[in-house]
Amino acid sequence: MLLWVSLLVLAPVSGQFATEPKPVISLHPLWTTFFQGETVMLTCNTFRFHAPEKIKLYRWYLEGEIQSETLGNTHEVRETGMYKCQAQDSPPSDAVHLLFSSANLILQAPPYVFEKESVVLRCQAKANTELNGMTLYKHGEVLGVPKKTSEFRIYQAGLKDNGEYRCTGLKKDNETISSNAVKIEVQELFPRPVLKASSTQPTEEGTLTLTCETQLSSQRPDVQLQFRFFRDYTSPQPYWRSSPELQIFTIQREDSGSYRCEAQTVTPHLQKQSQQLQINVQRIVADVRLYSRPELVFEGKELVLICSVSGVPAPITVSFFKKRPWNKDTKIVTSSETEFKIPAVESSHAGEYYCAAGKNHRSFPSQTLTISVRVPVSRPVLTLRAPRAQPVVGDVAELHCEVQRGSLPIRYQFYHEAVALWSNSVSSKKAFFRFSLTEGHSGNYFCKADNNLGAQRSDTVSLSVRVPVSRPVLTLRAPRAQAVVGDVVELHCEVQKGSPPIRYQFYHKNVTLGNGTSLSGQGVSFNLSLTAEHSGNYSCEADNDLGPQCSEAVTLSITVMTGSRSGSVATSVTGGLLSLVGLAAVALLFYCWFPRKAGGRSTLDSSRNHSASDLHEPTYYNVPGWIELQPVYSNVNPKEGDIVYSEVRSVKRENRHAGAVASAPELLNDKDACVIYSQVKVASAPAPKPQLLDSSTPHR
Repeated sequence: MLLWVSLLVLAPVSGQFATEPKPVISLHPLWTTFFQGETVMLTCNTFRFHAPEKIKLYRWYLEGEIQSETLGNTHEVRETGMYKCQAQDSPPSDAVHLLFSSANLILQAPPYVFEKESVVLRCQAKANTELNGMTLYKHGEVLGVPKKTSEFRIYQAGLKDNGEYRCTGLKKDNETISSNAVKIEVQELFPRPVLKASSTQPTEEGTLTLTCETQLSSQRPDVQLQFRFFRDYTSPQPYWRSSPELQIFTIQREDSGSYRCEAQTVTPHLQKQSQQLQINVQRIVADVRLYSRPELVFEGKELVLICSVSGVPAPITVSFFKKRPWNKDTKIVTSSETEFKIPAVESSHAGEYYCAAGKNHRSFPSQTLTISVRVPVSRPVLTLRAPRAQPVVGDVAELHCEVQRGSLPIRYQFYHEAVALWSNSVSSKKAFFRFSLTEGHSGNYFCKADNNLGAQRSDTVSLSVRVPVSRPVLTLRAPRAQAVVGDVVELHCEVQKGSPPIRYQFYHKNVTLGNGTSLSGQGVSFNLSLTAEHSGNYSCEADNDLGPQCSEAVTLSITVMTGSRSGSVATSVTGGLLSLVGLAAVALLFYCWFPRKAGGRSTLDSSRNHSASDLHEPTYYNVPGWIELQPVYSNVNPKEGDIVYSEVRSVKRENRHAGAVASAPELLNDKDACVIYSQVKVASAPAPKPQLLDSSTPHR
C-alpha cells in the first residue's frame, strides 16, 4: 500500500548550492559577437534562498580585473574580453566572452546552448556591405543556405549539434568573405535524475522519503522542473509535481519493490528518468526496555523511568503503565518523551511498571520493571505476651517486635538488660522470640529493627517473673538441748526461693499455731512458751499463691520437772540464802546484769535470726506479774555438773492486773521487787530438807 504525498519545496532543486549561488550574466542583445562600436548591456542576475536584502553594490570584472562598480545590476560594455560580475556577499559569476570584430561579416550565436532548445545563428554583414548570398558551414561543410533571412535555426539542439560554425557571404563582385568561427557546445539542461531513499530497508509502519535528485542549470533560472515516481514496471503517477521529494507514510511490507523517478521541463519539453532503486521493507522487531534512574530507589528522592525504544520507526508515542493485580493497568502518561519523572518518591509508588511504544494503531510493550522503594524502618514496638498477667517460672513468653513501615528485609534483635538474646533477618514487618521463663528472665527488654537504612530501638518493657516457693525449712530454736516446760521456743520457717509476699503458717499436730507474712522474702519466726502439751510434731507451710509447700515435720520433746526435784531445788535455794547471806553483793551484781540478758520475746518475730551459739547460751526471762502463784521458783539453765542456779521471785499482788499488760522489763524496774540468785552445791550426802520461803516474807 502506497501513500503518495508531495511536499512543496521552496528551496532550489536538490544539488544546487547550499550557500548563495553564483550570479548569472545575461546579454542584450543575446549574442557574444558584435561589430566594433556597438554596445552590449550586461545584467547581473542573482538568486537567493530567502527574501534578499536590497543589494547596493555590483562589481564588474574584465579579464580578472575590476572594471567598474555600480549600484545597479546592469553594465554597458564595448570591449572584447572575458566578463564577470559579483553581487554583494555572493561569489563571482561564470565568465562570458564577448567579441567586438572589425570584419565585414560576423556570425552571431547565444552564449549558452542547452539540449532540446531551439538555437538561432545569425550571419550578419557590416553596414554598407551588400551581399548576394550567405552560406553556413559546420566543420567546413555546408550546413545550409538561408533564403530570405540571414538567420539559421537549429531545432531541439542535441549533442549532434556540437561543433564549430562559420558563415560566408558573396559580394556583388563575386568576392567571398568569411565570418568569425563560433563554437557551439550543447549543454544538459539538467542531468539524469538519481533516486535516493531515506532508507533502502525501511521498517514497516515507518515513513519512507524518496528524493529525485537532479540539478537545473543556473543559466536557465526561469526553467521549471516537474517530477513523478513509480514502482516496478507499473504505470507512473498520472500527475506531475513540483517537489522532487515523495513521502510514503505507514509503509508496509507489501510496499517492497523497485522504484524510479522522472523529471521533466515544460518548455522545452525534456524528460529524464532515473535508474531503479530497490526498496525492501523490513518487519518491525521492536526492542522496548524500561530502566530506572537510580536503580536503588529511596523514599523522598527523585525517580526517573526511561523507556528505551529501538526497531520502531519514528514518530512514536511512549506510554508508561503501572500494573494493577486483578485490575486493568493504570496508564500514567503518554507523550513523545521517553522519560517520566517522579520528583519525590513515596512508598505508594512501589510496584511493577512497563512502557509501550505506540506506532499508528500498534503498541509494543516492554518487560515489567519492579520498583522497590527503600523506606527506613520506623521505631519498633515491643510487646510481651505471657499466659497470665503475672508470669511464673515455667511459663512460655513471647516477645513481639513490630514496625509500622520500612523496606524488607528487616533484621530484628531482642535484648534482655542490653544482652542480645536472638537476631535474624526476616521479610516481614514483625518478628517474635519465644522462651520459657526462669528466675533470671526478670528485668528490662527492648528490641531493635534495621534494614540498613538506620537502626531503630523500641521502648523498654519490664518483666517480673514470679517464682513459686520452694519447700520451707522449719527450725526450732530452744534455750537448751532438752526443752522443759516454761521454755520459750522459737519456730523459724524459711524458703530458699520464692517471690514475695510469702505467707507462712505454723502447725502443731496439724493444728494452726499462728501465721505471718514476709514482704521481703525472708523467713518468719513464731515464739512459743512451752507447756507439757507442746510435745509432738511441728511443721510449717509457705505459700505465695503459686502453690503451697509444706516443710518436713520436726519433733519436739518437752521434759516436765518432778516435784522432788523442784523441792530439792527450792530447799537448796532456801538453805543457800540463809547460810550465804554474805553473797548479797553477788546477788546485787546479778540483779544489775539480769535486765540486759533477760527480756520478753514477741509471739511472732520475722526479723530475728539466731546463731548456733544462742541455743547453748543461758536464757533468762521475766515471768508475767499476773501469775497466780507467789512466790515462784524455777530452775534456770541447768548445766553439766552439780551446780544449779535457781531464781526466786517475789511478786506483789497489787500488780497482778497491771502485769497483764506490762512487759517483763517493766516488772524488773519495780523497786519493790527483788530477785536473788543462789548457787547450790548438790552434796553427795542427803541434805536437810529445805523449807519453802513464805511468799509473804520479804527478801532482798
